Amino acid sequence: MRKASVNRDTLETKIKVSLDVDGQGSGTFDTGVPFLEHMLDQIARHGMIDLDITCDGDTHIDDHHTVEDIGITLGKAIAQAIGDKKGMTRYGHAYVPLDEALSRVVIDFSGRPGLVMNVPFTQKRVGNFDTELVYEFFQGFVNHALVTVHIDCLRGHNVHHQVETVFKAFGRALRMALAEDPRMAGTMPSTKGVL
Repeated sequence: MRKASVNRDTLETKIKVSLDVDGQGSGTFDTGVPFLEHMLDQIARHGMIDLDITCDGDTHIDDHHTVEDIGITLGKAIAQAIGDKKGMTRYGHAYVPLDEALSRVVIDFSGRPGLVMNVPFTQKRVGNFDTELVYEFFQGFVNHALVTVHIDCLRGHNVHHQVETVFKAFGRALRMALAEDPRMAGTMPSTKGVL
């Protein structure tokens, strides 16, 4: 069973992430950042991950710590759930459109954290949500899941659509990479023998 539950408590945030990477795509979220919760739901739904996240953060200052720390904690939980990575597909990719917007995400559970993100947001905010925090979320995730992720928004002018296609494509790419490959059963998906 590829499940995990991770708590992360700092002076800025108190977070709990519980997940099942082989779930049905259900999620519950209580973070104090409604737009982020909408995006986390995209990861759960399109990644087919059962995902429950709660966060008590210092949103009275701003949303930065909450968004970044949820990315960190989600990364830790994914890493814990997949363990030694034997038998998993390892690589995943997805293109996702939403009306005029189109994004591509490619992921490699390489054991090496790396983020390349090219998303020319057309606005600085989606409602009250600062679009700069999208990068902070994914940087936190890759650093603690130990993955390489390439994110590109190839087109789009509605910033909500841009962000949503990124998160949906991330969920779909994650689903592909995390899938167990019956031909790889018990085998490490690397010529190095370790990831």
